[in-house]
Amino acid sequence: MFRQNRYLLVATFIVWLMALSPACKKESKPSSYPYTFSFLTEEYEPFNYTENDVLTGLAPELLKRICGELEIPFGVTVLPWDQAYTTALNTGNAVLFSTVLNEERKDLFKWAGPIASLDWIFYSVAGSTIRISSLEEAKGIGKIGVVPDYAITQYLEGQGFTNLVYCTNHIGAFDKLLKGEIDLFPSDRLTAEAALGNLGKSIYSVAERLTIRTDLVYFAFNRNVPDNVVADFQRQIDLLKENGVMASLCRTFLNTSDFPGSFQIYTENYPPLTFRDAYGDITGFGTEVVREIMKKNGFYADITLTLWSIGYDLALINPNFCLFTMDRTEIRDTLFQWVGPLGTNTTYFYIQNGSGVVINTLDDAKNLTTVGTVSSWFSDQYLRSLGFSNLVSGSDPIEQTRKLMNGEIQAFVCTSITFPDILIEAGFGISQVTPAFALMSSDYYIAFSKNTSPSIVEDWQKALDELKNDGTYEEIYRRWFLLE
Repeated sequence: MFRQNRYLLVATFIVWLMALSPACKKESKPSSYPYTFSFLTEEYEPFNYTENDVLTGLAPELLKRICGELEIPFGVTVLPWDQAYTTALNTGNAVLFSTVLNEERKDLFKWAGPIASLDWIFYSVAGSTIRISSLEEAKGIGKIGVVPDYAITQYLEGQGFTNLVYCTNHIGAFDKLLKGEIDLFPSDRLTAEAALGNLGKSIYSVAERLTIRTDLVYFAFNRNVPDNVVADFQRQIDLLKENGVMASLCRTFLNTSDFPGSFQIYTENYPPLTFRDAYGDITGFGTEVVREIMKKNGFYADITLTLWSIGYDLALINPNFCLFTMDRTEIRDTLFQWVGPLGTNTTYFYIQNGSGVVINTLDDAKNLTTVGTVSSWFSDQYLRSLGFSNLVSGSDPIEQTRKLMNGEIQAFVCTSITFPDILIEAGFGISQVTPAFALMSSDYYIAFSKNTSPSIVEDWQKALDELKNDGTYEEIYRRWFLLE
């Protein structure tokens, strides 16, 4: 995931910590575990870093405990990221940490985790006049610093960024940012704080400009490591989450007791289906159905609210991942497993009243100068499949609505079930727009990643069917859509 030479050192070194953890003192004896490992990492504070010649951080301390439980000798080789990554790919018993699971890497390794999440943010120097609300706008910024081979670098390269400036490591990148040699740099906050501290600066010397995406962090195993070995590590990680050890380590190294659970449930701000209310609680029709399903199954997991594009990308690649609510379309049908349906959506091209825009056919819409869509919504995917080349995509439907009402786009594609609430949140009303042309109708579901256990999906579908049969679903539906 990371590539860095802390304090600008270029030497490769090995750190052994056998005597530092009671759990790992067994290294002097023959291992009772029937497999040997080559553990690899890099310097990336606070996840893994050397302090007083001792390797520490969230991942090494977690690994010590796993080694202790499984009676595995604990020894870690610390390398620059590019060397560690190459070694892990070419060494049959290698385990690389801390590693982001992304589209480029998912089939190159086997995975145990997640152990942390990273919110990648574009940072500028404090006081900068840079203002961006989308990745497209970021592409127009002068210079964006990146570190070669980092997960976020791979993502930006894949998004077609041509204004990237490659830096040696993230400390050097923040130094360039402060000196004005680059305009933006993507980082998570914790690593930004550590890097700036090494430069004698604080986090307040930079400013957050845009949240780019969220990634989940894992232990990555060479493909030759047996599945049952990876499963042993996964069980230990799950136990450490359940017994409070993970929360304690996160408080120590990340200043938070929050960590990704063994099962991830994500949603977006999409009222009235899912949204955060005035009290900060995640609620809505879809949210209440999901919580009732969990109650019936005797199961509970936290629900994370994020941008749709972030949740969608995570659901495509991470195991044990649930995302709701999602329209089940032909394009998406084989990408996920499904529980539902929960309801039906009709999608329209909305225009501002008095704009003079006329849409009576799809060709009329295709001939407009600009049509606004939301990244990763089914409507954006569908229109692209139809050859629309006039789409102005963004990650935030509220921001896209403001563009419609300010005349920056001629039409905005949205569903009738949620657009009234989005308009209110943007400061407008449904009477100010017209649904000019119906694009499509589709059912919306709860989606699960392809590598989620089918038995989990079956349990959720069974619970939903029971909610529909016992009247609970109808009561929730009336509460949100048939208010008197």
